[in-house]
This record gives sequence, C-alpha cells and structure tokens, in this order.
Amino acid sequence: MMRSSMRPLVLVSLVGCFVMMWGTRRHDIVSAQRRTPIAVTRIYTGPDGQTHAEEITVKMLPGGTSGELSEMVKVTGLQFRRTPPNYFVDWHPAPQRQYVMTLSGRGEIELVGGQKIPLGPGHILLAEDVTGKGHISRGVGTEDRISLFIPLEKP
Repeated sequence: MMRSSMRPLVLVSLVGCFVMMWGTRRHDIVSAQRRTPIAVTRIYTGPDGQTHAEEITVKMLPGGTSGELSEMVKVTGLQFRRTPPNYFVDWHPAPQRQYVMTLSGRGEIELVGGQKIPLGPGHILLAEDVTGKGHISRGVGTEDRISLFIPLEKP
C-alpha cells in the first residue's frame, strides 16, 4: 500500500528534476550565444567640408552581475524632442557633438550625394558634423518622431 502512494511523489520529483535541468541547460545556451554589437551611426565633417557617415560599435566590458557596460561618456544634459512626420530641416551642421537616439517614429538624414540614413526606433546617431555643409533632416512615415538629444561634453 505504501508503494502505490509513493509513485506519484517519485513521478513529481522526477519531473521537477527534469524541468530544473532543462531550465539550467536553456540558460547556459542563451548565455553562451554571441551578443549583437551595439551599433552607432557616426556622422562627421571630412577634410572636404562635407558630412560623411560610418558605422561604429560600442566597446563593451564585463559589468559584473549587471551584464556589460561601456566606458562612461561625459554629457552635458538630455533633451527630449518631438517632431511631426512632415518635418524638414534643410542643410545644416549639428549644433554640437551629440548622441541622437530615436525612441519612436521615423526620420532620416540625407548627406551630399543623396545617401540617406534611416532613423527608426532604437537607432543611435552620433552627430559630430559641427562644421561644413552638414546634412538634411526629415520625418518619414505618418507618426511623430520622439528622440533624445544627449549633448557631449567638449573634449
């Protein structure tokens, strides 16, 4: 009689051990996967006085229990910006070196020669074209674009 009452307990224990082992295995697989680099589009003024673009990646360092961290970047503030979907700002340099992060909506930057850089949610732009002809900024789509302007401390 005691044997039949122990069967459910043994079965539950085995299932529990299996679930725990499976969860641990899944965690090991996920943590062993290669992380996607953090990409930043950098625009800068070249020797020709024109704005150029390049893709750079943020160097990440182990951050203990909090994942990974980049080096600290000295900034002077943070400003939210909302622009309508039809905004258009003709040729202009960036007002200062700054990060511009798109939170929602869509925009684009256009460079000399017609190169267009899409600015969608999650896109990080490092604007360093503070001299020269600059770039065109415009809204794309049907919704407002919400972005963060994060001016950098002067070197």
